[in-house]
Amino acid sequence: MFSGEGVWREGHAAGDSGRMEAANLSLADSDGPDLLSPGPEMIRLLIAHGDNLSRAGLWALLEAEPDIAVAGSAGDGEEVITRAREILPDVLLLDAALPGIDGVEVTRQIVSDPDLSQVGVVMLGDSDEDDQILSALRAGATGFLPRDTEPGALVHGLRAVAAGDAALSPSVVRRVISEFASWPDPGLPGPEQLDELTPREREVMGLVAGGLSNGEIAEHLVISRATAKTHVSRAIYKLQARNRAQLVTLAYETGLVLPRQPALAGAGAPPATLAVA
Repeated sequence: MFSGEGVWREGHAAGDSGRMEAANLSLADSDGPDLLSPGPEMIRLLIAHGDNLSRAGLWALLEAEPDIAVAGSAGDGEEVITRAREILPDVLLLDAALPGIDGVEVTRQIVSDPDLSQVGVVMLGDSDEDDQILSALRAGATGFLPRDTEPGALVHGLRAVAAGDAALSPSVVRRVISEFASWPDPGLPGPEQLDELTPREREVMGLVAGGLSNGEIAEHLVISRATAKTHVSRAIYKLQARNRAQLVTLAYETGLVLPRQPALAGAGAPPATLAVA
């Protein structure tokens, strides 16, 4: 079902096989979706997919992980919104092509609901569909992974989103960069949207768009990791971005970062040119 690429995430380079440490606590009840006191370190996961076999396969794959508790599943857009309100998951894994309300609209409704605003949304879709990728990120998805992502990378991405980071495959990042490079849209936000940011916050935002983790930003700017994290958080707050993934999108939309290089750079160096220092 899954094969392919690594995940771009906080604290790990693409393809890193490392995993977060988590307590081996109770998993989901095998007789139903309700949890058996999963504990604070468990990731409460809701799976949404229109295909019964794929949904069952994802459930079997992910509930085997020691730090993931599959709290439930849904087969269409209306059901996933209802289930999310019942379960209050940490992460929602959904297919973009859900029956009924599609994945992008589900994402928009989830993140705009005050009771669900802390749910991290990871969408599975087509990595060559630029409109789908950008729509998902603008709607508030924290991650977008191709449907052919290998199981280990999928689990890695879910952990990243549960930890508050973004989960974007290298191919998705390349598509975002090439998209903004190929058709500048006069309707996109202008650089004046960044006026509230300090010069340092703009610089940090550009480095986030380059795929750098907080640790790599700290090393690049010779500041502490805590300071780097603060700059990222302030940029997200001032721009009213929902998450780190939207901050990346805004960096390209506003022209803060010029997508001149179509491929990802290596760790520690941004893959595009900063328009503003």
